[in-house]
Amino acid sequence: MTNVLLVHGLWRTPICMLSLGRRLKREGLGARQFAYVSVAESYERIVARLASQLTRLAEAGPYAVVGYSLGGVLLRAALARLDAPQPVHFVMLGTPNRAPLLARRLSGFAAFHFAMGESGSKLSQEAFYAGLPVPRGAYTIIAGTQGPIGRLSPFGMERNDGIVAVNETRILDDDPLIEVPVNHAFLPSARIVQHRVATIITQASAAASQALPPITGITPP
Repeated sequence: MTNVLLVHGLWRTPICMLSLGRRLKREGLGARQFAYVSVAESYERIVARLASQLTRLAEAGPYAVVGYSLGGVLLRAALARLDAPQPVHFVMLGTPNRAPLLARRLSGFAAFHFAMGESGSKLSQEAFYAGLPVPRGAYTIIAGTQGPIGRLSPFGMERNDGIVAVNETRILDDDPLIEVPVNHAFLPSARIVQHRVATIITQASAAASQALPPITGITPP
């Protein structure tokens, strides 16, 4: 069985990922949670704890990861530190893989950094993203499109989920995206997203199991 580690977003808790976990379990997958508090822990401590949990997960067998918003950024950092095998697949939900417009606009206010904590504050820093490694394994990006557009929107006519613009979810310029009509807050709980995540990980798990070399017996002398 493939275990799936779910990592929630900024200002959220593992509760926001519970329904997604239940959906994955119905598909025969395992579901585990990683919790953190951005305002109470340093970025280094969070990433180190996450890398440790990923290592233990990898030792138990094949695994996949799902990061929601900031959770995807933390997973990118933690996976880059692993000596253990990479996940069979990495799914990002509304993850700002480039310094998002809203964070950059608010970064000049002290209240922004207080509310976001060290990890959240890094989202406004272009230099941080420049040093964030591209995942070594296969990944899928799911971007919401239910945010406001138009003259009064901070995003103008650019599609967005209300927090992150669609183009800000890309790691590489040519990354394909799965776009869903969902706003940022409801990405983990939307049925259309849960269906996509379950399908992607189930297929990746099946493909990984078929690629494993057969176990050969030892012929007695």
